[in-house]
Amino acid sequence: MAALTGKLTKKLVENLGPGRHGDGNGLYLVVDLSGARRWIVRVVVKGQKNKKGGPLRTDFGLGGADIISLHQARDRALEYRRMAKQGLNPRFNAQREIPTFEEIAQQVHIDRMPTWKNAKHGQQWINTLRDYAFPKIGRMPVDSIDQPEILMCLSPIWTEKHETARRLAQRVKTVLDVAKSKGLRSGENPVTAIKDAGVLPKVVKKPKHHKAMRWQDIPAFYSDLSERNAMAAKALMFTCLTGSRTGEVLGMRWTELDFEARLWTCPAARMKTGDDHRVPLTDEMLEIIEPLKAMESDFVFEGQKRHRPLSNMAMLMLLRRMDVEDATVHGFRSTFRDWASEVANASREVAEMSLAHKVGSGPVTV
Repeated sequence: MAALTGKLTKKLVENLGPGRHGDGNGLYLVVDLSGARRWIVRVVVKGQKNKKGGPLRTDFGLGGADIISLHQARDRALEYRRMAKQGLNPRFNAQREIPTFEEIAQQVHIDRMPTWKNAKHGQQWINTLRDYAFPKIGRMPVDSIDQPEILMCLSPIWTEKHETARRLAQRVKTVLDVAKSKGLRSGENPVTAIKDAGVLPKVVKKPKHHKAMRWQDIPAFYSDLSERNAMAAKALMFTCLTGSRTGEVLGMRWTELDFEARLWTCPAARMKTGDDHRVPLTDEMLEIIEPLKAMESDFVFEGQKRHRPLSNMAMLMLLRRMDVEDATVHGFRSTFRDWASEVANASREVAEMSLAHKVGSGPVTV
């Protein structure tokens, strides 16, 4: 028997606003506030009773309207009604083509590519799932994944690689949330349920301390540094003066500098905080970077390749060549923080904002 016709049309399916819109014969189009559209069918299973002794009336998801057409939804709804009329519960008897977890994850990754801060971040997102989720649940239908499967992914790395496990949990949750919005899952997200129940042990995150030079030793070190002509030396001098992160300095382009206003604005896309960060340019800073204009490079601190920045390791290797073993490049931010507090008597808020930290009531992170 062909699928029955109903009240909805293709145009209505594409344009109806939030709510539940009936097509007839128990088929509904559900439009969420987010705009996501999915199909459900309501059936009464013959001979089966609910907890109150009444007819067993149940809603079943048929899939997202972006995947399942109106015609296909009517066909599936008809199949479900036939089973229910025969006393068969569609939940256990329907033949549905449910995509796997990996298939949905790969699609989510593609859909979100324009939103990644950079290509590396996007690749890290899918790599985490590839390494820790796909081997265990990648081939499973996305509607069959529950708490035991999530724990199977998280438990082995929860304590030894806690930060990775935490990110894995967030990314698995996102994939399952998307699957639900497409009508491929129902019920609570198992990642949320595990978190709320406190199933996994609490892990106290150990702070990562970078070796830092005492501010009292900086003048002699800086004097030695200023006598070197290498590009890495100039970048490190600028890093020390600004208290900036390595990536912020090495990725600096001439377009970010306003010499008239004596201001460097590092754009939000390159900041860990996700906000623009403004750094006043002092005479000492300008003395370092102005001569570099003559190179006519895209980047202020150009590396060995034309129009490409210095390597992330360039400044650290310079420290090693200078026999500085008790400090890291990132550690100069800690040195700046100590100096700001002990010498400049700067308020906590000013010092933290100078380092582009999020200022709040809790601890700050470097």
